[in-house]
Amino acid sequence: MQWKTDWGLRGRMVLTMFLLFVLYIVFIGLLSLYFTRLSSIVLVMALFMGAQFFFSDKLALYSMGAREVDPDEYPELHRAVERLSQQADLPKPKVAVADSRVPNAFATGRSQKSAAVCVTTGIMNTLDQEELEGVIAHELAHVKNRDVMVMTIASFLSTIAFLIVRWGWLFAGGRDRGGQQAAPVIVAILASLVVWVISFLLIRALSRYREYAADRGAAVITGKPSALATALMKIDSGMEKVPKDDLRSEAEMNAFFIIPIRSGWLGRLFSTHPSTEKRIDRLRDLERELEGR
Repeated sequence: MQWKTDWGLRGRMVLTMFLLFVLYIVFIGLLSLYFTRLSSIVLVMALFMGAQFFFSDKLALYSMGAREVDPDEYPELHRAVERLSQQADLPKPKVAVADSRVPNAFATGRSQKSAAVCVTTGIMNTLDQEELEGVIAHELAHVKNRDVMVMTIASFLSTIAFLIVRWGWLFAGGRDRGGQQAAPVIVAILASLVVWVISFLLIRALSRYREYAADRGAAVITGKPSALATALMKIDSGMEKVPKDDLRSEAEMNAFFIIPIRSGWLGRLFSTHPSTEKRIDRLRDLERELEGR
């Protein structure tokens, strides 16, 4: 199999960005009718998200308690990442390990040159070498598709809308008690709520598709779709054996993980990932495609 441009993924990225752009223009226009200093809020958030964008790799590793490791410490892991990076035509990313019983992995970094691939000790103890390489290839496919950069940009104004919804009611209450009209603030909150819900659903839909694209990319890189399919099954079943406290402590990294930590029916409904069963079915289709050649 050869790496091909995934026009489905690119088309969804462009469509999502366009719809978010239109949505946010309407949102900002509405808020500007009531707030003359809206530009200051946007500027502060832009600086905040810019810092997150440029330091996303360090922030993600820090939040997981992960650390970069050298080849002397994990020689097999480094050799696998280096070989798979060459097969994916990528610069070798930084390699990190998180001491966690949760069997998972993720990639981060704003560009291919600043990327990092992290695996947990739990996943290294769960998978064999071939399965682990399938997972690493999946994360490298995310890097090649520039998923982290796209998702960071897509979530920028969604974050602003969420903060307005979260804290706006307190501000509205304060204005009302001071004898001022709270109506403009309430309008802003309702507009923010609509923007946040729509952008949330758009970003989740894009996120689920990018997992399919990364699965296919892993199959192209390794030539072994069945290895990743087996790894997904083991990881999914392994999640049930992990203490709930460990799952809760790492749930904030769901968007990065190869398999998310689901929390109840609502978490599954708005998951950043498609179901493991659907992903395995697609990988099996790819395996049959390879066998038929």
